[in-house]
Amino acid sequence: MYEFKKLHDGSKLLMLANAWDAGSARLFESLGAPAIATTSAGVAWAQGYADGDYMPAEVAIGVAINIARVVKVPLSVDFENGYSAEPEQVAHNVLRLIDAGVAGINLEDGGDAPALLAAKISAIKKLAAQAGKDIFINARTDVYLRGLAPEGERVAEVLRRAALYKEAGTDGLFVPGISKADEIKAVVAGAGLPVNVMDVAGLPLVAELQQLGVARFSAGSGLAQALWAVAGGMTRDFLATGNAGPLIAQAMPYGELQALFVKS
Repeated sequence: MYEFKKLHDGSKLLMLANAWDAGSARLFESLGAPAIATTSAGVAWAQGYADGDYMPAEVAIGVAINIARVVKVPLSVDFENGYSAEPEQVAHNVLRLIDAGVAGINLEDGGDAPALLAAKISAIKKLAAQAGKDIFINARTDVYLRGLAPEGERVAEVLRRAALYKEAGTDGLFVPGISKADEIKAVVAGAGLPVNVMDVAGLPLVAELQQLGVARFSAGSGLAQALWAVAGGMTRDFLATGNAGPLIAQAMPYGELQALFVKS
């Protein structure tokens, strides 16, 4: 957890290409990713579930354990709402991730009352401390994604929630959907926490994000969506013509893929 927390110190923007299974996580690690984060949407789709808390906790935990098995860099798991409305149950779910070696989680408020997420954060920190452990909690607020406040009032609502989550013990603040430079700057200045933004249309370039004080930048589900599109197109071509298309010529060689998973 401490190695992962240090990556949020602002000295360099933490770039997270979000993985969806053990294979994609190991590939991203091999390409130099300083840490691995998951996309809950990508994980859900890969396991045959819709995004948005439809995936059972056991499935989500199992995927996380499998990813932790193959990567050596810190792992942060997008844990949606913790897969329970009960803070104590969420804490026990997260303790299983900690025991598996997971360094961090995203935990979201979604459409729930902010007080509920705060209670979950507090319960996780308390149970982890009792076990002599810790985990980096990145509190995700969906104020922008869900339009939970009118335009012009969203920064204030984000900061109101950030204060509540910080008091409960969160280590970071994730504001997916925010894109305007002045609003990002205001959130960074007022949150008192490392701020995470997600790749969306209109977002400033990486160099400007770092100048604005952003600590962490996530790809979100975009990589997973792109791979589904490529696989879908190639499969359509193959089923229609027996030819998977020109993209297959760019396929990663079998030997390179095999080498990612053969233990030296």
